[in-house]
Amino acid sequence: MTHELSAPHHDGSARCVGTSSPALGERVPVRVLVPDAADGSAWGGEVHLRQLRDGEPLLRAAEPDGRDPGGTWFAVEVEARNPVTSYRFLLSGRDGAGRPAHRWLTGEGTTARDVTDAADFRLLASEGPADWVADQVAYQVFPDRFARSGAERETPSWADRAAWDDAVVHRGPGVGRQWFGGDLDGIAAHLDHVESLGASLLYLTPFFEARSNHRYDAVTFDRVDPVLGGDEAMRRLVDAAHARGLRVMGDLTTNHTGVEHPWFRAAVADRTSEEAGYYRFLEDDPIGYETWLGVDTLPKLDHSSAALRRRFVDGPGSVVAEHLRRGLDGWRIDVANMTGRLGPDDLAVEVARLARATAHAVSPGAWMLAEHCHDAAADLVGDGWHGAMDYAGFTRPVWAWLNGGYPGGPGEEHGLRFLGWPVPVPVQPGGDVVATMRAVHAAMPWRSWAASTSHLDTHDTPRFRTVTGGGRSGLADLTGRGRDRYVAGLALQMTLPGVPTLFAGDEVGLTGLDGEHSRTPMPWDRPEAWDAPTLDAVRTWGRLRRGSVALRRGGLRWVTARDDVLVHLREHAEQRVLVHVARADHEPVRLPLAALGLRSASQLVPLVGGGATDGGDGTVVLPGDGPAASAWALEG
Repeated sequence: MTHELSAPHHDGSARCVGTSSPALGERVPVRVLVPDAADGSAWGGEVHLRQLRDGEPLLRAAEPDGRDPGGTWFAVEVEARNPVTSYRFLLSGRDGAGRPAHRWLTGEGTTARDVTDAADFRLLASEGPADWVADQVAYQVFPDRFARSGAERETPSWADRAAWDDAVVHRGPGVGRQWFGGDLDGIAAHLDHVESLGASLLYLTPFFEARSNHRYDAVTFDRVDPVLGGDEAMRRLVDAAHARGLRVMGDLTTNHTGVEHPWFRAAVADRTSEEAGYYRFLEDDPIGYETWLGVDTLPKLDHSSAALRRRFVDGPGSVVAEHLRRGLDGWRIDVANMTGRLGPDDLAVEVARLARATAHAVSPGAWMLAEHCHDAAADLVGDGWHGAMDYAGFTRPVWAWLNGGYPGGPGEEHGLRFLGWPVPVPVQPGGDVVATMRAVHAAMPWRSWAASTSHLDTHDTPRFRTVTGGGRSGLADLTGRGRDRYVAGLALQMTLPGVPTLFAGDEVGLTGLDGEHSRTPMPWDRPEAWDAPTLDAVRTWGRLRRGSVALRRGGLRWVTARDDVLVHLREHAEQRVLVHVARADHEPVRLPLAALGLRSASQLVPLVGGGATDGGDGTVVLPGDGPAASAWALEG
């Protein structure tokens, strides 16, 4: 019987930590659960907390604080003396042979050896994300490809007009020019669909006027692109969303502008102008100025300019402030990992702090989310971005576990790559996948993880349905190839910490080989081609997430991580939910009822799926078929 219910547990959720956003100097109660040892050992006989206080380790004894089924809670206080306070637990006693022993408990779990501080738990003595963020399911829309309102508009000078059902151009010079004509009023007309998925937040990729369909090459931050309907259409969309209780998040490019932006044009025209300080010009360089990854149409902003910071991110007159005043509920910050980083200069944390302070001053509770395609932990420990797009701790490990496109795999071979990687997506066992998730999330505060977004795919990646082996272009093969693995990934997305974020079109079975290829227009006029079982699954799991306080706000315990099956437990004072996700048939998982706090298997009440049976020996047996996913409420 392999499970981790016998391992000591602590996380940053309300069940274990008094507050995730203490005032500086506040003493925060924390608790750790020490299960009874099945082998008779007592290595949890004494529990101490070790925190770093002004850089020096300080140990403080924890005291018993009540019982849970199968274990004892120990409580102690952490002093939030520093802006970032790291801590861990030392559990000491004797092993099964009666010898002195100890264990360290950190964010990565327990070890019998000394470990570095990298995975210590962390408290931040600063204001955290707004309370509403934890309850969201987000829906990402690429405006040009979602829906047309029917308004007649001339083809922009930069664009090549396309019919709605034309194939997406995803290679060559025409990629950014292909214009399908989706607009903001078109999005507003389909908010019923968004709500039906359980989504509560609309995340729009850039809407500022630009010279491409993706609009990451802004020519102004002052107005909404007239091609999308302009400022008036944005006002209508925000009002319509808010009237339904939906929030709206924008997408802001703080790292660069387009070459036709007035700031850059003024800088080129007059190297003594204020705007010339917004960029960094180079001698003996073929382009002549710093860019985003060598793309000459995207000149990089130089945030060492105080004037730029005031104009863009700092204070009530900034771009960040203006559009929050107009009704946005937050910003997703494009390439936040590069913003403010330029050669020897590293101002990323300062820019994040200024942008967040500005947002909160203008719109208290605004959510500031960073795009970050690798380990974001160093940018999340402080009072800057609330969270990040969790590619490292969710997307990539889930892709590696549920990859279906390899020789002999369950789906069509695809040879897809991660963002920027030169090698195909690997296939990894469940234990390695969970180890990656634990390592990435242990390096960041719990509240930052909870305010990060979890994506199966985005407008910058292949579609997850293609990753799982469900087709290469357009709508998925409706025979279901890749569907079951897609739903397994969806179940993980909707039941793990973080804000689940759907990319428009996934719910009807859209596929795609790369980011540009994935930006397929929504096939509104072809509902017969939609993958109805996938749509039903998205609605089922999305609504479950929205309706479950444990899934939105509970702590997390990994229970089982085998090659082909993952089981985790989300626990909140008001609800506990057990989740079982499998990528293939496997040996059924057998768990002790007592460790789950249950008397019988009938106390596992199915929420989605089911199939749990009584093992007859004080255990419950979870089903062994896969790909599949189930969730149960623990009524005990």
